Amino acid sequence: MTPPAPPAASPRPSLRERFNAMRNIPPFLREIWRTSHGLTLTSLGLRLLRALMPVATLYLGKLIIDEAIRLAGLGLELHSLSQALASGQLNRLLELLALELSLAVGSDLLGRMVSYADALLSELFTNATSVRLMEHAAQLDLEDFEDPELQDKLDRARRQTMGRMNLMSQLFGQVQDTITVISFAVGLLVYAPWLMLLLAVALVPAFIGESHFNTLGYSLNFQWTPERRQLDYLRQVGASVETAKEVKIFNLHRFLIERYRVLADKFYLATRALARRRAIWGTLLAALGTLGYYVAYGYIAWRTVRGDFSIGDLTFLAGSFLRLRQLLEGLLIGFSQVAGQALYLDDLFSFFQIVPEIQSRPGAIAVPQPIREGFVFENVGFRYPEAEHWAVRHLDFELHAGEVLALVGENGAGKTTLVKLLARLYDPDEGRILLDGRDLRDYDLDDLRANLGVIFQDFVRYHLSAGENIGVGRVESMHDAPRIAEAARRALADELIAGLPQGYDQLIGRRFKTGVDLSGGQWQKIAIARAYLRDAQLMILDEPTAALDARAEFEVFQRFKELSDQRTAVLISHRFSSVRMADRILVLADGQIEASGTHAQLMAEGGRYAELFELQAAGYR
Repeated sequence: MTPPAPPAASPRPSLRERFNAMRNIPPFLREIWRTSHGLTLTSLGLRLLRALMPVATLYLGKLIIDEAIRLAGLGLELHSLSQALASGQLNRLLELLALELSLAVGSDLLGRMVSYADALLSELFTNATSVRLMEHAAQLDLEDFEDPELQDKLDRARRQTMGRMNLMSQLFGQVQDTITVISFAVGLLVYAPWLMLLLAVALVPAFIGESHFNTLGYSLNFQWTPERRQLDYLRQVGASVETAKEVKIFNLHRFLIERYRVLADKFYLATRALARRRAIWGTLLAALGTLGYYVAYGYIAWRTVRGDFSIGDLTFLAGSFLRLRQLLEGLLIGFSQVAGQALYLDDLFSFFQIVPEIQSRPGAIAVPQPIREGFVFENVGFRYPEAEHWAVRHLDFELHAGEVLALVGENGAGKTTLVKLLARLYDPDEGRILLDGRDLRDYDLDDLRANLGVIFQDFVRYHLSAGENIGVGRVESMHDAPRIAEAARRALADELIAGLPQGYDQLIGRRFKTGVDLSGGQWQKIAIARAYLRDAQLMILDEPTAALDARAEFEVFQRFKELSDQRTAVLISHRFSSVRMADRILVLADGQIEASGTHAQLMAEGGRYAELFELQAAGYR
């Protein structure tokens, strides 16, 4: 299979769109301010002081040169430094030199303090934004996470969380540079006002060029987001403990490396082409600014020769014009870069603006304690986004309080979809689900899920301690060791945990150095313990024992049956010997209920259930 072709070029952001993106700067600054008032004020205050240092240093240099020339013109006969110091003639020169030294040391100290404050503020902002990103992601619908476009947006938002703090330093630095520019400009306006006009003419082309290439850079990164995610995926698959066995057995490393190399090379070529064009045009446009500087330098030199300016004035004005040119060029380019980075902020803020559809209604009620009647599906239908066929449709059945219900059917029959609807990971597109006579959407979402204990077949293997792996089932009981131990005992996981070197404190999984890996069946017992820890009113086990052998699964389900007395439960399993212990069995086919009854009733009917049971039983004979 050949790797995907580079993405088709998307429309570049227009000039208006780039300027409109600047609307992201105020909320960005508000986020920084909320992160730490003190550090924000400290950074800005220090930069204000540092902004005045360059012009003060340059002016002191002018005074030092003028004083040195004045002393040289006096014709003083000073044969040694000690004699010169004793005469007092060098006092003013020494004072100016000492003051310049103090400014140099002070400027360096201020710079280090600014870097220190920015580093702390950057770390706090990254942490706060990352937390906000995770909190918002936790509120999104499952449907959102299954949407590739939203995955691209989430990936870009995650990158911006880590990479936008240089924008803060740049914005604060531009405030500092603006103050410095004003101080230099005042001096130039006094001596030669038209030099400011020359600066503007020389620098505008470089600003336009930088703005143009910043936009192209954003467009390139935006277009390649899916491919960059593929590169991340290939890096993970090619070098992770989870995939190492298959990669070795199937000799996949060459295939993965080649796929990665081809895709990475295409991205590199696209990036190199843009970098080359940027370098060439940037050099040409920057040359205009250099030409403008030397025109001004020549003018100032001529005025000095004519006697209008002193040598100190020449040094001050030439230095001021050079610094002004550099600062203005930096400000203009910086403004262009800020506008470009503001486009990236769109990815972050637009992610925060995604509103989940599944959430608690105003005035939502608590789940009954205990559940008295149970759940009722009334003509429930659901179709996944962009799908042509219904995942489930015309579902009409009851799940009575205290009943253990089993769902069976071939892959794609709709069993897991039904469970997701029951847990409100999705809402029905047709019909409704009732809980004790009220629509499931009337209940508080957090309270509803707090009353559910769900273990899916693709449960998460957390690289945490064994105790914490169970504790995530009920976070508020994370440090309740007796309760966690009881959940492990009920899930038949207590013996395997007792055999670990550090027991419940043993890190499990191979991601970290001290971790101990478990077999698939052992991991599943840990996952089942999570459901027991939750002590929920409705327990849902969706193929949680697929990695166990038939005897172990039967023991787990038998134990579950015994411990689920007076508890509502839903079981999904492909092993019919296990589901036969349920109070009632629903047979699903093509998203609809084909049959319902006990094991004996369904076998007597001789339909799909009996056929599948016989086929499976034949495999054990």
